[in-house]
Amino acid sequence: MGVTVDVHEVFKYPFEQVVASFLRKYPNPMDKNVISVKTVEERKDVSTGIIYRKRIAVCQNVVPEVLRKVNILKVPNIQLEEESWFNPQERNMAIRSHCLTWTQYASMKEESVFRESMENPNWTEFIQKGRISITGAGFLNCVLETFASTFLRQGVQKGIRIMEMLLKEQCGAPLAE
Repeated sequence: MGVTVDVHEVFKYPFEQVVASFLRKYPNPMDKNVISVKTVEERKDVSTGIIYRKRIAVCQNVVPEVLRKVNILKVPNIQLEEESWFNPQERNMAIRSHCLTWTQYASMKEESVFRESMENPNWTEFIQKGRISITGAGFLNCVLETFASTFLRQGVQKGIRIMEMLLKEQCGAPLAE
C-alpha cells in the first residue's frame, strides 16, 4: 500500500535566504526529535557551479512505546540520508531523502525542490513529495503506515514553522508583493 504526502509552500523571502535557513534548520529546540545533522560529503562542480551535499540526520525513534514491543522497532534512533543539489545560477535546490533504518521493512522517500517563485522573484517555492510504505510487519503494516503518515504531515508543518521562524529572525518580516 503506502502513504503519500504532498506539500506546496511559498516563503515570502528570497531564494538564497530560504536555502541558507533550510541548511541550518536542524538541530533546533522547536523539534527535539532531530538529534544531529552532519554533512558527510560536499563538492562543487566547477563547470556548472552546482554544489552537491550529502548529510546524515540522526533522529529519535518516535514510534509509540506500545508498538516498540515488536523487536525490530526497539531502536533508540533512526538515521536519514539527504542529498541536495544547489544550483545558484538557476536559483533552485533539489533534495532527495530516504530512511537508512528499517530498510528491510519500511521505505521512506522524499523529493523536494526550493526554487524562485514564478509569482514573485523575491519569493521561494517549496514543493515536496513524500512516500512511506511498510512491508513485512504483518497486521501492523496498516497501523504503522497510519502513524507514519500522521507523523510525517505534522513534521512537515513543524519544519515549515521552523523555517518561517529562522527567516524572520534572520531577515525580518516577509517581503510584500
